Amino acid sequence: MDEEYDVIVLGTGLTECILSGMMSVSGKKVLHMDRNKYYGGASASICPLADFYERFNMGTPPAEFMNGRDWNVDLIPKYLMANGQLVQLLIHTGVTRYLEFKSIEGSYVMKGGKVYKVPADGKEALTTSLMGIFEKRRFKKMLEFIQNFDEDDPKTWNITISNKPTCAKDVTMEQLYAAFGVDHNTIDVTGHAIALHRNDDYIKKNCLDGIKRIKLYFDSLSRYGKSPYLYPLYGLGELPQGFARLSAIYGGTYMLDKPCDEIVMEDGKVVGVRSGEEVAKCKMVICDPSYIPEKCNQVGKVVRAICILKHPVPNTNNSLSCQIIIPQNQVQRKSDIYVCCVSYTHQVAAKQFFLATVSATVETDNPELEIKPGLDLLGPIEQKFVSVDDLMEPTDDGICNQVFISKSYDATTHFETTCLDVLDIYRRATGGDFDFSQVKHTSLDDEQ
Repeated sequence: MDEEYDVIVLGTGLTECILSGMMSVSGKKVLHMDRNKYYGGASASICPLADFYERFNMGTPPAEFMNGRDWNVDLIPKYLMANGQLVQLLIHTGVTRYLEFKSIEGSYVMKGGKVYKVPADGKEALTTSLMGIFEKRRFKKMLEFIQNFDEDDPKTWNITISNKPTCAKDVTMEQLYAAFGVDHNTIDVTGHAIALHRNDDYIKKNCLDGIKRIKLYFDSLSRYGKSPYLYPLYGLGELPQGFARLSAIYGGTYMLDKPCDEIVMEDGKVVGVRSGEEVAKCKMVICDPSYIPEKCNQVGKVVRAICILKHPVPNTNNSLSCQIIIPQNQVQRKSDIYVCCVSYTHQVAAKQFFLATVSATVETDNPELEIKPGLDLLGPIEQKFVSVDDLMEPTDDGICNQVFISKSYDATTHFETTCLDVLDIYRRATGGDFDFSQVKHTSLDDEQ
């Protein structure tokens, strides 16, 4: 360990492992350490099931759950958007050769206490029971405009607001919705279940971000058809391990079960990391908030309930996997509630069992009660594991001291916000943006 490195990465959470891989591929000499004996940190997949029970002080698993090694339980379950930034990173770095993915079978939204499938195309938009016949036409017309919108083609920018031709690039999402006359329920579905906004703050902002998000959803949907989401076989713990292998191939050094006793600073800048009597010198450190909590602020809390089921989630057409988003307005909240479900078909549970997770940003003093609307959608629950975790963010950008701290994983059930953090840290650490034009393949299938 007593060597000099360009980058020392502390923690093997997904964010840290992606950055370790990116830095190694770009020619940096990387040392990657974790105080734990396993990969994944907060985003680990726990196996066997007895270890998961032990983590929650729940005793031992009942015999009906069968072989404990058939279980790989994600601590923070999330899906990948099929055309999203994480998949592009996977393809660019070649990590896909270590992984196998399965499409999530359905994307759903709750409205008026009922679960509805999110329309996957224009045909479904016209046949869905999510909205009335006239609203379907307005919704379809809006989706067609957004799908045809091209930021580089001024011919696709024109919409009519108050009988006046207007450039869509200059309006808010609220104005865009008004231009097509869609109602508040359609706005809920579009903004939360398709654009994946976590709350309604986006309504008053420029519509370009919303348009990009909606296009991403449908571009991802067109990849594999059933839904825009993918999930790795054997759980999300495979993702950090895949990036770890990549880093090792490019000369990165990995040390698990290696405590970090001190981040060594000189003249306000990091110069190394000490573990016991050993000191590794470096030019920068990348780490998760648990390694330097004094340099982080708590910006909220996330409640998660991981549930073992013996059946698919009701009202999802017997899907073996799904996502359900409960928009904030449907349950009088300030942010959404997320439900995701995977099963034995993803090699994460014993035969005929399902793993469903309900998550939300905490808004009251009773976090578990807040996610009751999501839990109520699951039907009978065999076992439930509830956790409340702090949401931490660094107090500074790290440029002065060259210590770059990642953010905690939020309540969403997709990785797009995590990718934004990865790319932001990469930009601050290297002084330049990651170039996605280097991606040589167009889909996961091209790599496999």
